[in-house]
Amino acid sequence: MKFIDWQLIDYNEAWQRQEKLFAATIERKQQNLPTENHLIFCEHPHVYTLGKSGKEQNMLLNMIQLQARNATFVHTNRGGDITYHGPGQLVCYPIFDLETFGIGLKQYIHLLEKSIIQVLENYNITAERLDGATGVWIDAQGKNPRKICALGVRSSRFVTMHGFALNVNTDLNYFNYINPCGLTDKGITSLEKELEYKIDIEELKVRLREKIETKFVECRVQSVERSF
Repeated sequence: MKFIDWQLIDYNEAWQRQEKLFAATIERKQQNLPTENHLIFCEHPHVYTLGKSGKEQNMLLNMIQLQARNATFVHTNRGGDITYHGPGQLVCYPIFDLETFGIGLKQYIHLLEKSIIQVLENYNITAERLDGATGVWIDAQGKNPRKICALGVRSSRFVTMHGFALNVNTDLNYFNYINPCGLTDKGITSLEKELEYKIDIEELKVRLREKIETKFVECRVQSVERSF
């Protein structure tokens, strides 16, 4: 697994870079050549992105209002509805060939969610999945369900792109201008809000990278063992 940190990068530039890696990986698969798996971390300037199945009415600002808040709006080709990206949010784009791990898309999403949940445990945050919704939630079955991590992916020929966005030191006010993921009855939170102090995002990257690598290497080993 090859790790890349793009730091703060424009959303469209990151999308173009992803597409190149995505297309190159698919081309190598079609030629029966070995593929690489890329785990990419980054942050974005303020931007709202709308997935393929999303509804524009979940964006509550017009273009002039967006510009006043130094934000942009992008139609993208991932799954899911509308979400926000901005400074202080850790975005992860795995460009993975799932066949190298012996898993399908459903298990892939499950592993990403599980990795995030286990890393949050290191910060004494109890998180979980919410039935009928992707991503990672706090108090999912309680009176105050709130999302801390959004997830939206694209896949073709078992190769993935896009990924997840974990709210770390995120300015949550920007979520007030959308119906996040199309939801109107649930909240949004961050590590900083839950813990009431700013998080060392570089330390978080290390923990998350190690957890994801461990989870997917375990799948790879199990896949190899099943083949014998």
